[in-house]
Amino acid sequence: MKTTLSLKPAEVQKDWVLIDAEGLVLGRLAAIIATRLRGKHKPQFTPHVDCGDHIVVVNAEKVRITGNKLDQSVFYYHTGHPGGIKGRTQRQRLESAHPERVIVSAVERMITRGPLQRAQMKHLHVYGGPDHPHQGQQPTKLDIAAMNSKNARG
Repeated sequence: MKTTLSLKPAEVQKDWVLIDAEGLVLGRLAAIIATRLRGKHKPQFTPHVDCGDHIVVVNAEKVRITGNKLDQSVFYYHTGHPGGIKGRTQRQRLESAHPERVIVSAVERMITRGPLQRAQMKHLHVYGGPDHPHQGQQPTKLDIAAMNSKNARG
C-alpha cells in the first residue's frame, strides 16, 4: 500500500541557490524563482509547508525585458491623498535607486497569496549589483541561461 508523504516543517531541508540575473528575461526568471521558493522542484513538495530554498539573486539591474514593455508597461500606485495616483514605467523602475524591486514584485505575483507567501518571500534575497552578504552559506550557482535558450537575451 502506497501512502502520500507529507513533510513536517522540522523535516524540511533548505538549500541556498545563487542566480546571476544579468541578461535573463524577467518573466522567465521570476517563474523559475517562484518555483524554487515554493519548493515545487523537490520530490517531497508539500503545498501547506514552506519547503522551498533560499534564493540569492545578483545583478538585478541588468535583467532584460522583452518587446516594448520597458516603456509601455506602467505600474500605478496611490499616495493616499486625493488625486494622488501615480505611475512609473518599467524603465523608470529599473533605473531607480532600487532596481531589485522589479524582480521582487514579479516573483511576489507568482506565488500563492496568504501567510505562506509572506513566509516564502522572506527567503528571497535580491541585490542590484554583483555583491551579496551570503557567502557564508555557500550558495550553489544555478545557470538559468543554460536551461533554455529563450531564458537569456543578449
